[in-house]
Order: sequence, then structure tokens, then C-alpha cells
Amino acid sequence: MTVYFIGAGPGDPELITVKGQRLIRTCPVILYAGSLVPDAVLSGHSAASVVNTADLHLDEIIALLEAAHARGQDVARVHSGDPSLYGAIGEQIRRLNALAIPYEIVPGVTAAAACAASLGCEFTLPGISQTVILTRFATKTSMPEGEQLADLARHRATMAIHLGVRHIERIAADLIPHYGEQCPVAVIFRASWPDEEKVLGTLADIAGKVLEKGIERTALIVVGYVLNAEGFTDSSLYRKPV
Repeated sequence: MTVYFIGAGPGDPELITVKGQRLIRTCPVILYAGSLVPDAVLSGHSAASVVNTADLHLDEIIALLEAAHARGQDVARVHSGDPSLYGAIGEQIRRLNALAIPYEIVPGVTAAAACAASLGCEFTLPGISQTVILTRFATKTSMPEGEQLADLARHRATMAIHLGVRHIERIAADLIPHYGEQCPVAVIFRASWPDEEKVLGTLADIAGKVLEKGIERTALIVVGYVLNAEGFTDSSLYRKPV
């Protein structure tokens, strides 16, 4: 028996790995984050037990995993995006280790990757940015020392900010001293979903545009000069031999 932490991808049901899809269709038990994983991702399953864990607390989830283990049933534990990024699997894994229940992580397409695809751009361009910072805005969970947005912004790298769109004005204020007011920003609501929306602007005006659009959740904020770069150097990967 194994608990499979499966990354369902950002929303588009075709953006899931072959392995993840196979496990969802064959595991006898499915536990999924219903608020973020579309029903279409579960299409074709033959599970006897399918549980939406959106309203369950950790103890209840672990009890379901423990019961499946006692029955010898594999579990597809389905998370949105990639489970290793803000998937809250760490505390589940800690409990499984204590119970000696085997688990495996199946990677998924990240929200950041879906946003890059939607924007039609590359997040790493020679001479512009060779680093991508994936982070979040501190709300209920505080950030460790040195990981405040202002600390990270000093690198002027491409930045993808999760869980912060309601605080876009404060985020812009933290970033402007490092990136400048005219640094391009994209806010992507539900990337790859049918109702996806994009708001494009600069650090100077993005807060007003997001407020006007009414986006308050389930959005990623992408900041960086790669979003409108033109005069960057070609990479050496496809350079013509001399």
C-alpha cells in the first residue's frame, strides 16, 4: 500500500503527468483538494472511495489514509499544481512516517509554469534574469528571516508570488524600491482554467488594475523585466559555431 501525493497541475486537466493520471484512474481511494482540483482531473477513475478534503482538518485526512493502509488500498492524494510547492504535504508526510505508511510524490506542472505559457514568455533570459524566485506573501504564516519580499527583491530576479493578490498594493510598494515603478507585472487568475484572466501592468499601476478587475484570490503575481524584454542576448545553446 502506498499514498501517492499527486500534482494535478494548475487546472487544465490535460496538464497532468501520465503517471499521475494513471494512478488517479487505478487507485481504489482518492482524496483530492476539491476547491483547486477540477472534477475533470478525476475523469475515468474507478475508485470505490472519493473524498473531497477541502473541508477536512489534518487529523481527519490522516485517519482516512490510515484506514486505507489498514485495508491495503493505495491512495491517490491529489493536490493542485505541484504538491511540493505550498501543497501542505510536509505535515502529512510527517504523520505518515510516524505511522510507517509508505508514500511517494508524483510531481505536477506548477502554476508558475502555466503562467509563463499563458504569457508566452521565458522567465530566464540572458542578461535579464537567470533566476526565478517562487515565494509567497506573509499573511497567516510568517516568513523566515531574510525571506521578506524586500529582501528577495534586491536580486531583481524574476519573481512569482503566490497567495498575495489581495495585498497587491503592499507588494508593489515593497518591490518598487528595487525593481522601479516601470517594472512589468502580470497577475494571472486561475492560469490554464477556462475562466483564466490576465492583468498586465507595471508596479506603479498594477494594484489599481487588479482592483478594477475584482481579482481577490487564486492568482499568481509575476514580476520581472523578462515580461517585456526585447534586446536580450541570444543564449549560447543554439549559437552558430565559428
